[in-house]
Order: sequence, then structure tokens, then C-alpha cells
Amino acid sequence: MQFVLVIYNGDEEAASEDDKKAAYADYAALNSMENVTGCPPLGLPEKATTVRVENGSPVTAGGPYLDIKGAVSGFIVVEAEDLDGAVAVAARVPQARMGGAVEVRPSIASW
Repeated sequence: MQFVLVIYNGDEEAASEDDKKAAYADYAALNSMENVTGCPPLGLPEKATTVRVENGSPVTAGGPYLDIKGAVSGFIVVEAEDLDGAVAVAARVPQARMGGAVEVRPSIASW
């Protein structure tokens, strides 16, 4: 089963150098897992452009679609047997312990 882990920023800037080195090592370990596919890091929400279509034409607005407390910093796609397996991978993401969070969503086709 495929899950998408949505990673929300924490307080990485306040982390010690040792904590930052550990986070880099954690990401290297995650990236080496055969059941994990990463993505490039996402930019800051204030740099986002939100696109909607009104009357058949694209309309853009500066900033993120939703005003959320924590900025989404990236996502990971995980192949796991079940939710528990995906949660185990999510718990290894550094932001989960550095003041951020990791949201686990089953990947489904909705069209």
C-alpha cells in the first residue's frame, strides 16, 4: 500500500549542530530505503503561488492555499504493508521530533 508523508517544518533553526548533523544522517538513511521515494525540498509558503480556475481562466494569488501554522517542507512516498508501517517511517523523519509533524495519508486515486 502506498502512503504519502507530508512533512511540516519544526524549529530546525533552533537545533544544535549535533541535532542538525543527526537530522542529515536520518534523511540519508531514509533516502537509502527501497520503499521510500523522496521529493526535492519545497520552498517557503510565502513564495508559493496558488492557482484556481474561475470562469475557465486561471486566477493566481500569492502565498499558500491554506494559511497553516507550520509550513509544508516536503513529502515522502512510502510503500508499506499498513498504516503502522508508514507511521514507523514517519517517526524517523527529523521534523517529527524537532517541533514539526509528519502527516500520513494513504495514497488513493480519486478520479
